[in-house]
Amino acid sequence: MLTISNLSLQFGKRILFDEVNINFTKGNCYGIIGANGAGKSTFLKILSGEIEPTAGTVSLETDKRMSVLEQNHFAYDGYPVLETVMRGNQKLFHIKETMDALYAKPDFSEADGVKAGELGAHYEEMGGWNAETDAGMLLSNLGIKAAAHYKMMSELENADKVRVLLAQALFGNPDVLILDEPTNDLDIETISWLEDFLADYENTVIVVSHDRHFLDAVCTHTCDLDFGKLNLYTGNYTFWYQASQLAAKQRAQQNRKAEEKKKELQEFIARFSSNVAKAKQATARKKMIEKLNIEEIKPSSRRYPAIIFEQEREAGDQILEIKELEKSKDGELLFSNINLNLKRGDKTAVLSKNSLAITDFFQILAGESQPDKGSFSWGITTKQSCLPLDNTNYFQTDDSLIDWLRQYVTTDEERHEEYVRGFLGRMLFSGDEALKSAKVLSGGEKMRCMFSRMMLYKANVLMLDEPTNHLDLESITALNNSLGNFKGNILLASHDHELLSTVCDRVIELTPKGIIDRYMSYDEYLQDPKIKEMRELYYA
Repeated sequence: MLTISNLSLQFGKRILFDEVNINFTKGNCYGIIGANGAGKSTFLKILSGEIEPTAGTVSLETDKRMSVLEQNHFAYDGYPVLETVMRGNQKLFHIKETMDALYAKPDFSEADGVKAGELGAHYEEMGGWNAETDAGMLLSNLGIKAAAHYKMMSELENADKVRVLLAQALFGNPDVLILDEPTNDLDIETISWLEDFLADYENTVIVVSHDRHFLDAVCTHTCDLDFGKLNLYTGNYTFWYQASQLAAKQRAQQNRKAEEKKKELQEFIARFSSNVAKAKQATARKKMIEKLNIEEIKPSSRRYPAIIFEQEREAGDQILEIKELEKSKDGELLFSNINLNLKRGDKTAVLSKNSLAITDFFQILAGESQPDKGSFSWGITTKQSCLPLDNTNYFQTDDSLIDWLRQYVTTDEERHEEYVRGFLGRMLFSGDEALKSAKVLSGGEKMRCMFSRMMLYKANVLMLDEPTNHLDLESITALNNSLGNFKGNILLASHDHELLSTVCDRVIELTPKGIIDRYMSYDEYLQDPKIKEMRELYYA
C-alpha cells in the first residue's frame, strides 16, 4: 500500500533518519513511537509529501488515496463546516465543484450536459450522492451537533475545529490515513468512538500519539524510531514496552544461557497473547503476536526519569472532609453541593465535563482560592503537595536548575550541589543540562522539574491536575508506575485513560448539581449504565 525505500533525512550534521525501509500494508494500524525529538511528526510529514527527504522514496500504490489530519486549525476558516469535511476527499469534491459550475452556466449547452452526465456517473461510483450524509454522520459521532454543520469554521471554538478536521481526515474511507495526535482536545466518549472506528478500519492507519490506551486499542504494529532507524514490531505499545524492558533485563544478565533467555521470551509472548485475546483490541483481532519472531525483541535506548514519590510519614485515618462546597466563575456554576470524605489510601480520579471545575477544586484544596460556599478540612497528619495545571509562575527566574531546585530542599545535606545534581540526573538533567536557566525549559522539562519539587516534599497526599501534559511516553510511563506504587493518597485529574484506569480505585465527578462518588475502577465507571444516566441528569 505505502512503501518506504532507503529513506534518509539530515539537517546539517544531524542525521534524523538513516536508510529506513518499511512497507505499510492494508488492514494494519501502525503506531509511531520515539523519544521527544526523535522525528515522529517529521516522519509523518515526509510520508504526506510536506517535507522532502534527503534521500530515498515514498511510494503510494497507484490509484490509492492518502488522507492526513490537518494541523493548521485556521486553514479552513473561510469554509462552512460540512464543506470542510467533504474537502477531505479532494478528487470527489473537485468533481462536485465542476458539476455545480456546469449546471450554473447561463448558456448550458448539450456538450455541457454530456460532460455533467459523465461526471455524475463517476461521482455516483465514488459514493458522492451520500457524501453530505456521511460527512454529517462523522461530525455527529465526533461531537459536532447538527446545528453547527452549516456554520463557518471561523465561528467554531478551537476544540471543535480539531474535531471537524479529524472528520475531514476520516471522510471517504481513505486508503492510507495519517494521524498526528488525533486524541488532542477530545473527551473520553469521542476517543472511545474513534478507537472503535479505527479498530474496525480495513485500510492502512499510521498514527502518532502520547495516549497509551489509544495506541493499545488501535495498533496492530509498533514502529520505534530509535538510533535513526525505524524498527517494526508486531503488537501494540504495551507489548513493545514490556518486551523491550524484558530484553533490557536480559542484556544486563550476560551470564544467563541463551536457551533460558529464549524460554523466558517465549513464555512472555504466550502470556501477553492470552491477555490481549480477552480484550477488545485490534491487536487480538489480528492474531499476530503468536507469530512473533523472538529475535525481533531488542532493548530500547529510551531513558526513563526516576519519578519516585515517597511519604515522610504515613497519614492517620482522617485525610480530607469536604462539606457543601460550591464555586462559580464569571457567572457560571462550576460545582455545588460537594460532600466528600477521603479515606486513607484512596487513589481518586477527579472528573468533570468542565475542566475549570477541576482546576478550581484543586486550587481551593491547596489554599490558593476560596470557595463561594462550604468548607473543607485536612487531617492533622496529612501533608499535601499539588501539581497545578499552569506552572508558569514557578519558572519566572534566570536561576539555573540547580539553584531552582535547591530552594525546595529541607535539610542542609540536601543543599549540597552534589546531592541536587544527583537528583536532577535521575530526572534526565545531567551534566551541563543542570545549569540551564529555568526560563528556557520546554513544557516537558518543566513538568519533570515540578515532579522533582513534589518528590523533595515527601507528602502523603498528592494532588495532580493533568500531570501528563507535555510529557513524552517515557515520562508518562515512569509517572504511571510511580503513582501506582505510591502508598499515600492521590487526587488525580487526567485525560490519560491508562493512567486513571491503572492508578485509581475511586472516582468522583464534580457537577453543578452535586458530586457522583463511586468506589470502582475508571473503566467500570465509564461503562456503568446507571452512572451514564446519572451524569446526564446532573449536567442537564
